[in-house]
Amino acid sequence: MSTFLSILPIIIALVLYFTGIPIAYALFAAALTYFGFIDTTTMPYLLMQKFVTATQSFPFLAIPFFIMCGSIMNYGGISARLMDFADALTGHMRGGLAQINVLLSMLMGGCSGSANADAAMECKLLVPEMEKRGYGKGFSAAITAASSCVTPIIPPGINLIVYGLIAGASVGQLFAAGYVPGLLMAVALMIAVALISKKRGYATLGEIGRQALKSFWALFFPLGIIMGMRFGIFTPTEAGGVGVLYCLIVGKFVYKGLKKEHFIPILRETISGTATVMLIIVSATVFGYYLNWENIPTMLLNAVTSFASNKFLVLLVMNVVLLIVGMFLE
Repeated sequence: MSTFLSILPIIIALVLYFTGIPIAYALFAAALTYFGFIDTTTMPYLLMQKFVTATQSFPFLAIPFFIMCGSIMNYGGISARLMDFADALTGHMRGGLAQINVLLSMLMGGCSGSANADAAMECKLLVPEMEKRGYGKGFSAAITAASSCVTPIIPPGINLIVYGLIAGASVGQLFAAGYVPGLLMAVALMIAVALISKKRGYATLGEIGRQALKSFWALFFPLGIIMGMRFGIFTPTEAGGVGVLYCLIVGKFVYKGLKKEHFIPILRETISGTATVMLIIVSATVFGYYLNWENIPTMLLNAVTSFASNKFLVLLVMNVVLLIVGMFLE
């Protein structure tokens, strides 16, 4: 088979994506084109079987659990307590509300692990207040979007769970490895916020208060999840269930922000978020089946190692590739 036909599905996926087709549909359509018209040796039912079996994994239950945790936190007042604590730490700094935005994303990473949940929460809680205090609408939106990228990296991130399951890596080790890059990203973003705020004259917010005690139950959530997994008390999947129960109890009986009418929106957001993530996972699995069938990962590896023999140069090239891919994929 010619090289052009081998990479044609990749071209199709990119074209579909740039025409506005959701990435999950673009990946599946590209893989279906390959196995339906280019390489017809694979029976179509095997492709659909691959599509279905990609979801048959017990650890994937952690995804809806952690998405639900983020939703419950927003409705139950836990996110508001985290924002108060972030205010106490960074509210006095230049660009106080923007700094709170970044720090809150870092704290949300240890609780929900969902960039979507974090961005949705900060859009409701912080962006309107930032606009009232003179921050530009574009600046507020940019900080919210950029800081939400920190959330999936700080354990327990949903992306870390998904990667661990697909790549066969230890989820516990991935969690342990997520702290340093997540903290570095947050610190770098806070420095950028301080520089931009000084240049544009954005004001500080308030003084440091005694919020750690008031926010104790919100702050205990990530610590309890990580320690529970490190000591083998529960698995990542079970940690999601424990997290949902913990958020329900704290939101209902401690902070008393969770009401009966909130449960339908929570379920709706959980189902919607889970469906989006799972559709991308199964489509990526089928597309990955095509990549492995054509041995494209090995071709890329050989291409990189042919001109980059130094391990640090290889890592640099990989990060550049991931940076480019990250411009188009979550």
